[in-house]
Amino acid sequence: MQSTASPSRVLQSAALPSVVTYELAWSGPCWPAGKFIDRCDGSSPKGFRVTSAPSLQPAPDPTGPPEPDLVRIRDLIYQVAGIFHPDSKLRLLKDRCGRRMKELKTQTLHEYLECLTIGPVRQTELTTLLNEITIGETCFFRNQQQLDALRHVVIPNILQIKSQLPQRRLRIWSAGCSTGEEPYTIRMLLLDEAHALLQDWSVELFATDLNERSLAHAKAAVYGNYSTRNLTPACRSKYFLPYGDQLQVHPTARSNISFSRLNLSDDARVTFMKSMDVIFCCNVLIYFDLASKRRVIQHFFNTLLPHGYLFLGRSESLYGVSEDFRLVHLPGATAYVKGERSPGGGKTI
Repeated sequence: MQSTASPSRVLQSAALPSVVTYELAWSGPCWPAGKFIDRCDGSSPKGFRVTSAPSLQPAPDPTGPPEPDLVRIRDLIYQVAGIFHPDSKLRLLKDRCGRRMKELKTQTLHEYLECLTIGPVRQTELTTLLNEITIGETCFFRNQQQLDALRHVVIPNILQIKSQLPQRRLRIWSAGCSTGEEPYTIRMLLLDEAHALLQDWSVELFATDLNERSLAHAKAAVYGNYSTRNLTPACRSKYFLPYGDQLQVHPTARSNISFSRLNLSDDARVTFMKSMDVIFCCNVLIYFDLASKRRVIQHFFNTLLPHGYLFLGRSESLYGVSEDFRLVHLPGATAYVKGERSPGGGKTI
């Protein structure tokens, strides 16, 4: 559709000289919104305003200011996906844009910005660019101590709490699952307990990510030496099959996992993730600024059952992000559990 405004329209704030606001034309379905995509609320805004908050601006680069169109692409990504690239990381973003520009045969960043905002393939191209910038690195059994805590402490606690319920069901969500190693690892752990701890229990495992290519990789379930480097011989023999010079996850371990593309900042879509007992969101929040982190963590709070557990990456913390969760120390690992809120909406101790 024909656009109604130019993506390069820039409005400079007099009160806040470091704030640049620009309006992006949009006449189709709503753009995907934060690692993290596809807004499905059906809204169709005519314009899209993207603002660079002064709190997100790092110290000026001594080598000179970044290219304006690259900054606009950076701010578009932040508005859409909640992922912020500081000036120190703009070279990486420019490299990713360069790959797409070569593919599209665009000559300048301004032309590419138009492809992302008013071009006929804007939705598809924005998704493709997000695929380029959200490439994760992971492997099977990446955090063994965390997995041990899940197996020996968290799951037994949850089963004890839910044992009197009529439906014996365990629901686990791998949020930001990348190429699938994490959810498959969890599935293997659960299968090991299928005839013991989890006997007579049904288990549902949900795995979501922003990156379409990563999800396609996860569904194919074929992995090389780097991803499988932590496998024990017993696990390799039990849960993998030879696939050329690689390994493919056995169909048994691929069952009962639902892979789907999801934007963690998409309020409408995330509300469908309900009644979770455990959420894994490891090495995902590091891509978000504070406002985006708080938004995602609020979604997790609403999604988890009262006894639910949240696992983050080793270097991640909710300190200064949310007071709704309580940190718990497990053998060799940490996790967060939901705190109780008072009727007035505040947190109770």
